[in-house]
Amino acid sequence: MAATMNAVYYHEPRKFELRKVPVPKPGDNEVLFKAPHRRLRTDGHIHDGEFIAAFPLIPGHEVVGVIAEVGKNVKSFAPGDRCVADPGVTCGSCFYCRRGQACCASTSRPRREPGGRSPISLSCGTAHPQRSDANKVFRIQNLTDEEAVLVEPAACAIHGMDKLGATPGIDALVLGAGPTGLILAQLLKLNGAARVVVAAHKGIKTDVARQLDAADEYIELDRARPAAQWAQLRQDNPYGFDVVVEATGAEAVANEAINYVRRGGTLMIYGVYENAARVHWPPSKIFGDEIKVYIGSFAQTHCFPRAVQYLDSGKIRVKGMVTDVFSIAEYQKALDKMNSRSALKIAVKP
Repeated sequence: MAATMNAVYYHEPRKFELRKVPVPKPGDNEVLFKAPHRRLRTDGHIHDGEFIAAFPLIPGHEVVGVIAEVGKNVKSFAPGDRCVADPGVTCGSCFYCRRGQACCASTSRPRREPGGRSPISLSCGTAHPQRSDANKVFRIQNLTDEEAVLVEPAACAIHGMDKLGATPGIDALVLGAGPTGLILAQLLKLNGAARVVVAAHKGIKTDVARQLDAADEYIELDRARPAAQWAQLRQDNPYGFDVVVEATGAEAVANEAINYVRRGGTLMIYGVYENAARVHWPPSKIFGDEIKVYIGSFAQTHCFPRAVQYLDSGKIRVKGMVTDVFSIAEYQKALDKMNSRSALKIAVKP
């Protein structure tokens, strides 16, 4: 194996280059992935210096690939195994980790390999190998590489479902039809929701939502003038919904979402927002309508096994969510495509 590999390397927000970085060696309890695929979405926020980004960094955190090498203590994996890796690495000893709240941990154990990586960057923007703790690696059987990059967001969605604790027979509204929104909609259907409605901008996202049979009903919003569709949604659902999931990451939609929660219902804020985004909800409405507000479902811990099972079994359908694939040399084109709003999900490959 070569001693160096190509990587997207950020010096600071919006300033990156393609450079050679050393190929890591797996530790005694680690595996080394060869030629992994990555999904591009949260990386758009990292590109702008948000979403817990610390520079310099190599972006990316959803990985699928073939194991190239294993550490001397690794017995459960072998070179040639196709696997996905859970990128979550926490310290295990801080206040939150010791309380079993690793997602809230204030400290982490990033891999500071040559080239400098932050907690959000575990070498996933590289064109070739990446190392992972063996206890964070899971085999896949039936998924293509493009489908398997959705395991990590599916794990995050499962964590959201755990926090939501939705009961059978509910009416649910999912705002947004990105991958996490579509996965959450399917999870709600599979776990007892009587009716799931997805509302999203008209275009490729709602087209894929229908192809996946992600919901029972679909509301296609006009990107320029959505007021009529919002009004119709309210008219058709005068009592609102038991559960509203805001998965767009748009400040304006987050502010409006509470108006579609029925009395005694629940609002979950799930999207990834700009750091400057703010919401302004009347406390009197939350109090008077007894609305439960789950402000955050940030990431996940210990949800990867369920995510792999859901996707590998076909119970959660993700085929077609990755609409575009670029090489690492085309990273800028991938960013441009993502910002064009003409893609659902983008993968970067060697």
